[in-house]
Amino acid sequence: MSRRLAIGLAVAGVLIAAVAIWANAPFSPLPADARTDLLVVEKGQRRLLAYGHGGLLRAYLVSLGRDPVGPKMRQGDRRTPEGRYVIDGHNPASSFHRALHVSYPSAADVTRARSGGYDPGGEIMVHGIHNGLGWIGRAQRIVDWTAGCIALTDPEIEELYRVVPDGTPIELRP
Repeated sequence: MSRRLAIGLAVAGVLIAAVAIWANAPFSPLPADARTDLLVVEKGQRRLLAYGHGGLLRAYLVSLGRDPVGPKMRQGDRRTPEGRYVIDGHNPASSFHRALHVSYPSAADVTRARSGGYDPGGEIMVHGIHNGLGWIGRAQRIVDWTAGCIALTDPEIEELYRVVPDGTPIELRP
């Protein structure tokens, strides 16, 4: 093996190790008794803010639908909705690591979609990474990749899953 190839392989190995460490670095968890009373998604900043008792508990960086600009209009548009909804269910058996179901579509969303002659879509979730790919960690944020959902790392959704009760309002802002 040439010296140049050996150096290249060593550099590549160091870079891969550095990315793996960055992508999966631990964070300090919220206290065991923490509870949210509001979630806010700022789509333009790719941020989910979790509030409890009027104060910010944690800010998470997220990935959104592949075409995130503007509100969700119809099934398959790959947009993340905008508006005020609620977390109306916890799904421990999702094909993504844990999922919090968002109450989209609202009655207004359904009316708007039907007046345009199309299906508003549904199954919008706040979820982790696809099962089996959790090792991607923070690297999942490099691009928007969901079909309209809000994606976090697996440890982050574990935390949110624990502190977000059903009925928690979620505001999805541009």
